[in-house]
Amino acid sequence: MSGPLSSLTVIEFAGIGPAPFAGMLLADLGATVVRIDRPPVEPGGDPLGSLLRNDSIVDRGRHSVALNLKDPRAVQAALRLVDRADIVLEGFRPGVMEKLGLGPEVCHARHPRLVYGRMTGWGQHGPLAQTAGHDINYIALSGALHAIGSADRPMPPLNLVGDYGGGGMLMAFGLLAAVLHARTSGTGQVVDAAMVDGAALLMAAQFGFLAKGHWKDQRESNFLDGGAHFYGTYACADGKHIAVGAIEPAFYRELLARCGIDDPQFEQQWERAQWPQLREKLERLFAQRTRAQWCELLEGTDACVAPVLSLGEAADHPHLRARQTLVNAAGVLQPAPAPRFGATPARLPTAAPLVGSGTRTWLARAGLCAEEIDALLREGAACARDAMPQAAD
Repeated sequence: MSGPLSSLTVIEFAGIGPAPFAGMLLADLGATVVRIDRPPVEPGGDPLGSLLRNDSIVDRGRHSVALNLKDPRAVQAALRLVDRADIVLEGFRPGVMEKLGLGPEVCHARHPRLVYGRMTGWGQHGPLAQTAGHDINYIALSGALHAIGSADRPMPPLNLVGDYGGGGMLMAFGLLAAVLHARTSGTGQVVDAAMVDGAALLMAAQFGFLAKGHWKDQRESNFLDGGAHFYGTYACADGKHIAVGAIEPAFYRELLARCGIDDPQFEQQWERAQWPQLREKLERLFAQRTRAQWCELLEGTDACVAPVLSLGEAADHPHLRARQTLVNAAGVLQPAPAPRFGATPARLPTAAPLVGSGTRTWLARAGLCAEEIDALLREGAACARDAMPQAAD
């Protein structure tokens, strides 16, 4: 693998949501990420018969080892893999890894420099730590969900704030911080990444505005939540939308000038009482032309206007094409690794692996002999498949 993290080895215990996203970020930047998957079993048949390729973009760049962690022999094999890793990444409820015999105390006793990442919604302690939940629940408790949406209803921002921004991305940051500490001190540690904590952290600016009296704790009442006429989306004549973000006075003046607006009411940019009427006026204005016509007039200027593109449209935008922000690999449109590195550029990793495609290879690298591996496979403690997907161009 190429990229700035090519010296790192990560053992990821398969899950969904933020932990796999953290694993993807690490793999994208060159880390060797070995995912321990559950062996899929076809009811009443050969376990290998139900081995299916995982086509999720978030699962790209991995190597897959399929182990039945209910079997003590598989747990010992997993520990052998952990012994040679820099990072362990798991996303189970608190206590699950301990019950499996793979908790941080066991791992650190064998490998004191190990960084052990624990990704949960509520965190490792607290009254809700053992409670089920999803992104929407975690951001609801943090205050983030309350701040997003229309005046009459909060609107889930997909699962970007909890799962990915406040969860997986923050986990990846925490893991790398702990690796730096381990390399200078010789001591590993547990990284407790909770989506409720991360979502609250992403609201730092809003809490700051609130403390200074610059933020109303109600939706569509503020300059970043759709309340202001100069920061929001507008429907065009063709039903498509543009996004306007002319916050600073110079950018706001350019927006008005390019749109031919000379109404003196628009001079009251920061008068909240004027915002509803000014928004109505802009709604009528932008409804007079198509999105393409408005982009021809405004896009690429300091008026801070951009088209609201669908997922399918985004890849065709000239700027994203120039930067190759979205790439097509084996017929799958997906985001390229980010950020960009001048000295250690990252490449698009391989596609998501077949479950168990790396079982033999990685157990051998962990020091198990062929006879031991054969026994694990024969007795159902592990599952293997030889084929690997082709590397993405």
